[in-house]
Amino acid sequence: MLTSSRAWTVFAVVAVVIYVTDQLSKRAAVEHLTGRDDVKVVGELLQLHLTRNPGAAFSLGTGFTVGLSCLAIVATVVVLGVSRKVVDPVWAAGLGALLAGITGNLTDRMLREPGPFRGHVIDFLQLPNWPIFNVADIAINVGAGLILLQVFRGIRMDGTRPDHDVEDDT
Repeated sequence: MLTSSRAWTVFAVVAVVIYVTDQLSKRAAVEHLTGRDDVKVVGELLQLHLTRNPGAAFSLGTGFTVGLSCLAIVATVVVLGVSRKVVDPVWAAGLGALLAGITGNLTDRMLREPGPFRGHVIDFLQLPNWPIFNVADIAINVGAGLILLQVFRGIRMDGTRPDHDVEDDT
């Protein structure tokens, strides 16, 4: 089992690597896709299509960008607080990916046009019959998936499992 500090290192490394990847990919998308037609990467399966999304997933909540920004700030604080207690490496990786995704999109909302708390998120990855998304969106889903995996496996953040098999035969 990892120590708390080693798990937190996993958390921090995952968060930083994914966050930087997200921001660099968005910068490249804006630089190379602005004003261009869709770029086919894998035929119709994966294309690059630049869009600026004021809403949340599936472009829902486009009128609530300020609220989404505030929610992302709260989520960031919660994930950072929870991460201080993590010992299990899978939980650490999941929380790190979740933090990277949340802060990656929050960075767009704070720094991009039309201004702080109202900025549009850069999306550029397109699959058939699916909303356009970005690396931060992938990270949020992977992070949530890893956390759910550990929950379903019965593994707590400290790496222990509740003892369900012990019965009192007295």
